[in-house]
Parts: sequence; structure tokens; C-alpha cells
Amino acid sequence: QVQLVESGGGLVQAGGSLRLSCAASGRTFSSSAMGWFRQAPGKEREFVTARDWSDGSTYYADSVKGRFTMSRDNAKNTVYLQLNSLKPGDTAVYYCAASSSVLGYIGSRRPTSYDYWGQGTQVTVSS
Repeated sequence: QVQLVESGGGLVQAGGSLRLSCAASGRTFSSSAMGWFRQAPGKEREFVTARDWSDGSTYYADSVKGRFTMSRDNAKNTVYLQLNSLKPGDTAVYYCAASSSVLGYIGSRRPTSYDYWGQGTQVTVSS
């Protein structure tokens, strides 16, 4: 089994920054794509960003483009999500997810495309 564990969430003022981490562990696992989603109270899970490792294609939701950046540290089996210029509307539980398949532009946006999920980390942005 593969485990994904997110960390780094917290309370921050509008305009501030956070860096979320997603550490992967468990059986040998070679993900073809990883993504970040978020879910605010009463709302559906929303795509944030994803990357296909095969060619490095990275996709961002329009709402976070230019503010959020996804990166990876292979040595640590960890994926990061840098959140800058945070807004109250970014408040949500953030989840990382991994897929054994290359997802592409459309597939990466669907939660059902992913095989493994973390437990989530809360991000709260105050105005």
C-alpha cells in the first residue's frame, strides 16, 4: 500500500505564503502523475494543480495560476505546493493525490483519475 501524508497547513493572513508537503511512503511506487486538490466546507473537491512526470507537463487551475507552484524532491519522495499571495478564498483542506497513469490536461483535473490520496491539511486564510 502507498501512503501520502500532507503537512504544512496552517493559519495565515491574506497575502501571506505557505508551503505544503506531501510525503510518499510504502511499497515501491512509481507514480506517473501527482496532483493537488482542495475542498472548502460545503463545496466539491476542486482541482488545484498536477504534473505528469513523463514529460513534466504541469497544469494549474486558473484561480491559482501565477500564485501556486508545484515542485518535487525525488530524494525525499516528497512533492511540494508553494502557496503565495494567499486569499481568503483559498481556505480549504488541501489534498495530494497520486496516479499510476499519465493523466494529461483533462484527466489530471478529475479526482477519480487518482489511485491514492492523503488525509489532507487545513489551510485557513484570514482577511
